[in-house]
Amino acid sequence: MVLKNLSDLKNIAVNGPKRKLILAAAQDKDCLAAVIKAWQDGVIEPVLVGDESNIREICDANHFNIDGISVVNEPDIETAVQTSVRLVHNKEGDILMKGKAGTSTILKSVLDKQWGLRSGRLLSHIALFEVEAYSKVFAVTDVAMNIAPKLKEKIAILNNSVSCLNALGYKCPKVAILGAVEMVNENMEATLDAALLSKMNQREQIKNCIIDGPLAFDNAVSYESAIQKGIKSEVAGDTDLLLMPDIEVGNVLYKSLVFFAKAKVASMILGAIVPIVLTSRSDSEQSKYFSVLLAAGATK
Repeated sequence: MVLKNLSDLKNIAVNGPKRKLILAAAQDKDCLAAVIKAWQDGVIEPVLVGDESNIREICDANHFNIDGISVVNEPDIETAVQTSVRLVHNKEGDILMKGKAGTSTILKSVLDKQWGLRSGRLLSHIALFEVEAYSKVFAVTDVAMNIAPKLKEKIAILNNSVSCLNALGYKCPKVAILGAVEMVNENMEATLDAALLSKMNQREQIKNCIIDGPLAFDNAVSYESAIQKGIKSEVAGDTDLLLMPDIEVGNVLYKSLVFFAKAKVASMILGAIVPIVLTSRSDSEQSKYFSVLLAAGATK
């Protein structure tokens, strides 16, 4: 199965078990709107942790109905985050979502050695994009967590992302390892890593996907470009997942797709014991809603 648009995530999430989502520091309008919509769609059972009076003020002002939703009153943001993480740690939640809290505050609690959400795997970020110019939804990793991953980290990022796509119904996603050029260049570390990752995939050291690289962005997503450059590949022009060489390339691509290509996006953090919806304050209500669907759909 391949997602044609992000709204397909709703069908995947609805057909799975209803997941309990803990919204940390819930006094955020767009997060509340996204969570309430997903609740009304029958996808999640929310728990709102935060300043209850502020939460109810926002809901009243925007005509959000939260009757039947559990609210845990904790006015202090840092304590609200800690309470939320502890709930998930104690198996009282299946998804953690960031509300009106800083990313560093969330990650500090997530990584707490005593009651955090460590799984032993590397934390990494995945984003799914719906772009008019491309025939299907494609994923990008990692644009938010790992700054300059080495080969070992890239393997972990790939394993996280491929497992996520497998859970969404992609039996064997096509993965492009991006570089500035398509040929291996000993002076360009990204191309060396790409060649190694491709060979590891061929030898089944990285499973449940098809990997090719190095590929430049144009021939990763365009058949015509691949043909013009004489590239023969199962992945080129039909990519499901793009692996970024570093966070700077990933961040620029992410924001270019959103602001220039008007892409729809869903994203989350992988590698913890549960999915973490860690959207930016600048992300739209729609993006946060799709991110909740992604987290619910990939949790099986």
